[in-house]
Amino acid sequence: MNRIIGVILIVISAASFGTLAIFGRYAYAAGLDIFTLLFLRFTFSALLMAVLLIFRRESLPRGGTFGRLVGMGALGYVGQSFSYLTAIKYASAGLVALLLYLYPTIVAVLSTIFLKEKINRVKIIALGLATLGAALTANPQGGQWTGILLALSAAAIYSVYIIVGTGVMQQVSAVQSSTVIFAAAGIVYGALTAINGPHWPVTSAGWLALAAVTLIATVIPVATFLAGLKRIGPTDASMLSTLEPVVTVLLAALLFGEALPPVTLLGGGLILAAVLLLTRGELRQSRTPEHPQTLPPSSPS
Repeated sequence: MNRIIGVILIVISAASFGTLAIFGRYAYAAGLDIFTLLFLRFTFSALLMAVLLIFRRESLPRGGTFGRLVGMGALGYVGQSFSYLTAIKYASAGLVALLLYLYPTIVAVLSTIFLKEKINRVKIIALGLATLGAALTANPQGGQWTGILLALSAAAIYSVYIIVGTGVMQQVSAVQSSTVIFAAAGIVYGALTAINGPHWPVTSAGWLALAAVTLIATVIPVATFLAGLKRIGPTDASMLSTLEPVVTVLLAALLFGEALPPVTLLGGGLILAAVLLLTRGELRQSRTPEHPQTLPPSSPS
């Protein structure tokens, strides 16, 4: 049951992350620029999580754990977002999105090397379906090598973020970790905003969009991802996260009237098939907790 809860948490995270591009579009239309949006996003998220931390009477992590969480925010989140946002200047958005969603494959390789996680046949099939689905959904086109390398860097940084988070989450709660990660990212983006000059929202709709970015597209998805990562591990968590572009594409079609070509629908279907395949495997695994000898080789110890 614990692993099924983990699957549900990651699905919630992916669906919530999928709203970021939608709310972000409204925020940009209200006068926000990238650095100001990210500064306010992470700062307000850190404040919300700090309140929840006090309410739960939890303390901040200390020592090496605190340092790794700061690195996850100041280096992981900032590095990934900077690489991604810069990459789209040199390559098509579809190609950048495709290269970013290579991270489940990178996570699977890193998990095998550093975490000694075994990848069974079901996970390999699901990984293939998710990667192909992301390629079709993203509708990639061309781009310069600078954009390609930056997009691959974004995927690599996020993969390391997930691997590091797997170990850290065994020592802290999702609330503790999210608070430090958000605060660290907020401080870095605050400095960048000060250097480039802030661009605040000019309408009430812009502040509402910022509130949605903070709560729906940041606090909820990050907290649920970290909590789910703790339960099901990095490989499954990263593969389930490929639901994110499906949600984004569907919302864009619903709210902005963007077309849904057949190839995009096919890509979304393949991602959903990968999610169902993984979920079915988790259901089977959760039904045999009393007989360790019957578990598949990839089951965590």
